[in-house]
Amino acid sequence: MLYEFEGRRGRPNGRDITQADFQFLEYLAKVSMKYNVMPDKFIDGFFSAYQHRKTDCGKLTIECRSRERDYAIFLITKGWEVVGQFHISEHLLSEKTKTLKEIICRKSAMMILSQEAKSKSHKIGNLRVGMRRLNIVARVLKVSKPIRIATRSGFYANLANALISDETGTINLSLLGAQMEGIVLHDIVQIENAHVAWFRGERQLRIGKYGKINVVDSTVNNIEMAHSY
Repeated sequence: MLYEFEGRRGRPNGRDITQADFQFLEYLAKVSMKYNVMPDKFIDGFFSAYQHRKTDCGKLTIECRSRERDYAIFLITKGWEVVGQFHISEHLLSEKTKTLKEIICRKSAMMILSQEAKSKSHKIGNLRVGMRRLNIVARVLKVSKPIRIATRSGFYANLANALISDETGTINLSLLGAQMEGIVLHDIVQIENAHVAWFRGERQLRIGKYGKINVVDSTVNNIEMAHSY
């Protein structure tokens, strides 16, 4: 598998971890999980290969093929099998080991939680009106601007709709009041105890009084965490 990573031009400050950097670290987290290598040890392997050209990391071998001014080229192999070859920018390699370890460990933990949740969840393509007590893991594709509505209990609350998707389809999710807090575009969310209703000629997922929604993975939170160092 060939995976190329392109960072920003120039030599940004070491504290500046970009969206592309997080996508790259997510890729490394997936590789470490697939080949059963602890993510922090995996990061150590890259620093070691950068200094000593080649190092073994569990079943994998990490080799620094070339060191250029602004980046280095790494090759990961398992025996004769090429796992990946890519560029890592100099500013990532100059980051504190602790920072990268914490980010990649967080990514790995999020992936494990997401996989566990998906194994117990319903698929959007199988949802039918009237189904209840549904657990769903999906990605947020769109969030509408909230509007003010009067509830059945006589109070006023904000209402928004989010378009969510998984590999089987999409559905609109109704978010009322506090349910919409912290939900942003591209988040992966875990929805519990939801039900499907019919609204304006289409299916609509509703969380209800006894349901809840949590963010399983948020790129925004990850970027804020990195900038706090």
